[in-house]
Amino acid sequence: MKIRTKWLGIAAAAFSVAAIAGSASAQDKRTIALVYGIKGDAFYVTMEKGAQAKADELGVTLLADGPSQWNPAIQTPIVDAMIARKVDGLIAVPNDPQAMIAVLQRANDMGIPVVTTDQFIGDGDYANGSVTFPLSYVASDNFGGGKLACETLIEGMGGKGTLYVLVSTPNVPSDVARRDGCLAAVEATNGAVELAGVDYTQSNATIATTQTQAALQKNPNITAIFGGNLFSAQGASAAVKTANLAGTVKIASFDAPEQAIDDLRAEVVDIVIAQQPALIGATAVQYIVDALDGKTADIPRKLATPFVVITRENVDTPEAQAAIYKDK
Repeated sequence: MKIRTKWLGIAAAAFSVAAIAGSASAQDKRTIALVYGIKGDAFYVTMEKGAQAKADELGVTLLADGPSQWNPAIQTPIVDAMIARKVDGLIAVPNDPQAMIAVLQRANDMGIPVVTTDQFIGDGDYANGSVTFPLSYVASDNFGGGKLACETLIEGMGGKGTLYVLVSTPNVPSDVARRDGCLAAVEATNGAVELAGVDYTQSNATIATTQTQAALQKNPNITAIFGGNLFSAQGASAAVKTANLAGTVKIASFDAPEQAIDDLRAEVVDIVIAQQPALIGATAVQYIVDALDGKTADIPRKLATPFVVITRENVDTPEAQAAIYKDK
């Protein structure tokens, strides 16, 4: 069923932290909520930093929270709590494209403009798709990033060999796009590169380590691994180090925490695809404020932010250093 709910307009009053506790004042600053994907992920820490910097610049209050696990059942009550606090705008990283529709719809129905970042709801086409109430979807070009990462791996493999893929779950849109981009790169080799399989790590580095260890034992011909998100790459790197295969099995990490950069320098990881989460967070805050000011005409329904490719050759350049995620 097609969901087409018109955003109800600009909130009549702004709310400060005091208003969140239940006492609103027309003089209080506007409050924007950021409900990120999962706690402890440097990508989301960096996104929050970018959002906070933009909030400070624009004179609004930012509240940030997220689930301890990638699970819509845990994330939904957090969004509901933000709605109950009467925030003026909501930025969300939906943990599931379908399961998170209802709660974000509730926010929209309360007159709270919604922007999704990193992930989308419905089919991601907020202009003509199955869900059209969010203002915008701000994220990286995940298919292109996955394709580039695996093309680079394949080049490093000499154009042949066996490649193994790890991503979080089969229903996280960003990871699915990265997986499919990687598979497109493998398919383009016309059989010169074989696929050792695709495993799903539930965004858990320990699970990723166990899966990689099993894959390496089952198929000792694996010559490259694509870690499609931060935790998948971390787990793969740990398994490769334990097996004393660092430098033999090439790894591409999609996401650029400090650990990935350390592994890059140590020649455990060969390529790091850095998104720009601070830019994503800052852009989303700007869009919410624009909407609250009635300036929605220029807000794109989808914005693909660029990524930075980090290698051992360019890791110390200012561009690469600026793209590394912050873990606190």
